[in-house]
Parts: sequence; C-alpha cells; structure tokens
Amino acid sequence: MLLSEAQRLIETGRFAAAARSARTLLTDRPQLTEGWLLLALAEQRQQRFDAMLAALHAALRLQPTNTAVLLKFREAQLYCGFGAEARTGLAALERGAQNDARLLTEIGNLYLAAGAHADRLRCALRALELNPAERHLLANAAAAETACGMIAEAESHLDQLLAAHPDAFGAYYRRSTLRRQTAAANHVRELGVRLAELPVDAAGIVPLCFALAKECEDLGDHRQAAAYLQRGAARRRRNLSYDVANDEHALRQIAANFPAERFAPGATGERGAAAIFVMGLPRSGTTLVDRILSSHSAVQSLGEINDLAYAVIGQVYATLAADAAPPERTELIQRSALLDHTALGDDYLRRVAGYERNRPRFIDKTPWNFLYLGLIALALPGARIVHVRRNPMDSCFALYKTLFRDGSPYSYDLQDLARYYLAYHRLMEHWRRVLPGRFLDLDYERVVASQQQATHELLDWCGLPYEPQCLEFHRNPTPAATASAAQVREPLHARSVGNWRHYAELLEPLAAALAAGGVAVGGG
Repeated sequence: MLLSEAQRLIETGRFAAAARSARTLLTDRPQLTEGWLLLALAEQRQQRFDAMLAALHAALRLQPTNTAVLLKFREAQLYCGFGAEARTGLAALERGAQNDARLLTEIGNLYLAAGAHADRLRCALRALELNPAERHLLANAAAAETACGMIAEAESHLDQLLAAHPDAFGAYYRRSTLRRQTAAANHVRELGVRLAELPVDAAGIVPLCFALAKECEDLGDHRQAAAYLQRGAARRRRNLSYDVANDEHALRQIAANFPAERFAPGATGERGAAAIFVMGLPRSGTTLVDRILSSHSAVQSLGEINDLAYAVIGQVYATLAADAAPPERTELIQRSALLDHTALGDDYLRRVAGYERNRPRFIDKTPWNFLYLGLIALALPGARIVHVRRNPMDSCFALYKTLFRDGSPYSYDLQDLARYYLAYHRLMEHWRRVLPGRFLDLDYERVVASQQQATHELLDWCGLPYEPQCLEFHRNPTPAATASAAQVREPLHARSVGNWRHYAELLEPLAAALAAGGVAVGGG
C-alpha cells in the first residue's frame, strides 16, 4: 500500500510527501529494495543528492548486482561529485553489457553526464551495431558523433534515421545544424514537403521550422528564414509554461544578496588557481573562447558542467534540517550568500578533481555561471574568470534562432528575450561595480576582428604563455557537446557579426525593448 502511494506521489510531483511515505514503509520493511529506490528518486527530485546516495547505498547492500540500482547509484555519485568512482563503476557495467543495447544506452547517457564523450560514443556505436535500424540508437549515435567531431558520420546516421522514420522531426533540425548548407547540398525541399504534411498546430512544426530557417539563412534567403523562424518560435512558446518575471526577480535577488560590502577590498587567495571560468549568455561565443583556451598545452576543458550548482545546493542543504522543505529559489539565493565560502570552494574543487584530467589548468565552460559570479569570487579567489559578450542584437538573435533541447525558455518570444537580456545586463553591470577588475569582459566581435591580439589578451589574463595553436582552435580534437559543436570546427569567420540586420523588421520589437531599457543596439 505505502509502496504504491509513494509511486503515485512521485508521479504527481509531491516529492517531499513521497519521501515521507517511503521512509515510513522502510521503517517496517527495511529489506525492500524497491522502497530504497523510490526514496532515492524522491530525494533526487528534491535535489537532496546526498540523501539520494545514502538511500542507494542501502539498496546496494541488499542487492549488490541489481543493474537498476547500480545505474542509479552511479548517477547519484555524479551528482555528489564522485566522478572517478562513477566512471570506474560504469566501465564495469559496460563490460557486462556488450550484448544489451538498452543498457549500453543508459550507461552512455551517464558517461555523457560525466563528460566522458569517447566512452559515450563507444557505447552508442556498440548499441547501434546490435540494432542497426533502431531509431533512438541512430539518433544517439549521431549525437555522440557530433560531440566528437565526426560530422560526416553523424549526418549519415541522421539520413538513415529520417529515411526509415520521417516522423523523427527533431532529427531534421539536428541534421541541418551539422554544416553550412549550400545550393548544391541542402534539404529545403524535403523539409518543406514534410512541413506541408503536418496539421496546422502539430508539435513537429517546431523543429521543421527551425531547420528551414537555418537552411534558408545559409542559402541567403533571409525573408523566408524569418517567416519560418517566427512560426517555429511562436509554436514552441505556446508549449511552454514559463514566466520571465520569475527569472527577472531571481537576478534582482542575486544582486541584492551580493552587495559590495560582501567582498573584502583587495581580497586574494590561491584557492581555485587552476580554474578558468568561461561564462556568458548561451550563443554569445563561449564555446569559441573555450576552444581557443583548450587548444593550449596547459589547459583542458571540462565543458558545460553543473558541479558549481551542485556544490551550492549541497552546501545549502547541509545547513537545513533533515526534514526541512527544499528552499524556494529566493531562499536558496539568500542562503548561498551566507555559506562558508571556503568550504564551498573546497567542495567544488573536490568535485572537478573527479574528471579525467591530464593538464594543470581546467575550464568550466558553463554559460549560466554568470549567475554565480559573486560566489566564484568568494569561494575561488584564485580562479580566472572570462565573461564573453556580444552585440546585444546579435546575442539575442542567436538565442532566438536556436532550438534548445532544454533551457533558455525566454528565447522563443521577443518580449521575453528582451526582458531576460535586460535583467542579465543589469546583473553584469552590478558585478562590474562590486568586483572591479575581477573578470575579463571579452567581446566576441573583438575576437573575430583581431583574433591574434584578442588571443594574446585572453591568454595573458589567464596567466598563460602564448602558443600559436590557440589561433587554430578549429583543429582542436577534443569533444564539444554544445549547440556550437559543429561550428567551432570551422576556421574563424565574421558571418555572424551584424547578422541580425538581415532580420531588422522581424526584430524591431526586440530592438525597441532593449533601447527602452537603456541598452544600445547599434554596431555590429
């Protein structure tokens, strides 16, 4: 009875109640593995990752070879910053899963979360070898290949997928983003046929419209690209339950809880000296800067990781009673400002030490770390911080024309986009006031216009000697699992600078809203 009740509570989103129900059940039946799994899931949904791991430890003591428990345990280890242990466990699972495509896929997904892209690729390709026509395995292999720079192979697998499953609409967009389309090699006609076949409000309209917008732009047909983009973004926005006011409030709260007096003048320290944070809005050029830096012999990129956020959550939850309700966003911000920031920095460094690293410096290239910039300054005084910025209109348009798998829900409506950009702009102005000279503002346009000079400036800021291979970032063989994974394998170009002007009529409401908020939209 209690088992089914806990399951029902999880299904309906009542995670705290589900955890209470599971604990009651386990008081009477501590040998019930399913009860520990349900408790772990309820704790995970509340972001109580230490409690999740503890519940899974109990489940493993009961059934040490249970595959479902082992997978969840490795996932919990990743949340808690035990990456090396998780990868070792995943490798053991992989060795026993060579004839199980489903299990290989689940292991590969956890390798991805661990930043182990080559391991994920190996699992994806073996799973596809077992079931070469399976649609989700073709898509999974293409995603792994894209991250690892195997662009032709990824396109081939997406072609196979779409030939067999023309209703795999997301694959059309992923294929269109793999390369710059040309008059001789594009999919505009095919995409148009598929779009015409759909009912007027079908969900598949979204990826098809974004794919068509991308390909039409590549072919120079900006009028058609604008029409498809507007249609696809509007349909995507209707499917989201999102209120930009909540993000505006959160960014104001961050500034309010990190005033100038929280930062001791001239405070310095070596903690975090190996770290380089590269941050900024998505699609602002952070991946480009990451690739330039990680082309240096002393620097390794960890990619877009969540370890800082998990460290903050873990440290905040350690200040709460075991049965306390998870803090709301505002309380989480308030409590984060009052943490022992030395302990926070040590927790973060422990977590990132679990990644496979073979170079002395590392990059945390998580764009939204601009939200945590004050915490980074307090917890990791030795870290170098690079904030990448871009012409406001180009920055916003790059967001608007990207179909994100998750995240950036403000990017599908021009008014939402303007409001979020203004909130971000105000927060960055705040950080400049309270942390003068603590981070480098690097303009994307400056990198494009003066690559060598900007690269020297970037390396100097990070305390790195100049190395000429940083200018040839497109030859960097390391994986890149971002929306820019294909673009950063091309030599530097200026096509995106001022690109918004081709869409000036469509973007006029955005330009007006930014200007009204005090942001200059000229240039580019």
